[in-house]
Amino acid sequence: MTAQTTETARKPRLRAPKLVINEDELTHIEALAEGAYQRNPVLADRLLDELGRARIVKASKMPSDVVSIGSSVVYRDETTGQEKTVTLVYPENADISRNMVSLMTPIGVSLLGLAEGAAFYWDTRDDQRRMLTVISVTQPDVAPIPASIAGASDTA
Repeated sequence: MTAQTTETARKPRLRAPKLVINEDELTHIEALAEGAYQRNPVLADRLLDELGRARIVKASKMPSDVVSIGSSVVYRDETTGQEKTVTLVYPENADISRNMVSLMTPIGVSLLGLAEGAAFYWDTRDDQRRMLTVISVTQPDVAPIPASIAGASDTA
């Protein structure tokens, strides 16, 4: 009976969560996906599919609770209850020892564009399907707005 309950509980969550992508990152992400076709066509297809269903917004309209390049994300594996914190980065900045996860990995593609509270399925490298939930998203520190733009005086 437990297996049946689990299957029933999963069905409503099969719908893919909404995605929001920063317009400033779109061209670079598309180029990465197209470049990955020879090395990893399944991942490239998945990334392009995700981009195709995403809502593209200007950087100034990007919600702060949505995962984009540079975001730190806390997510929970619903199977184990374990939480993990990673930062989503472009491949050239990936460093798993520092929890900097490349966009061009299955988990990176899965996280891109998700908002806090979104749940998604992720297939591990050993072909296990896991449900993950985004707990929190923190955006990277940005350079301060120049005083002249912010309306303050130019003196420090």
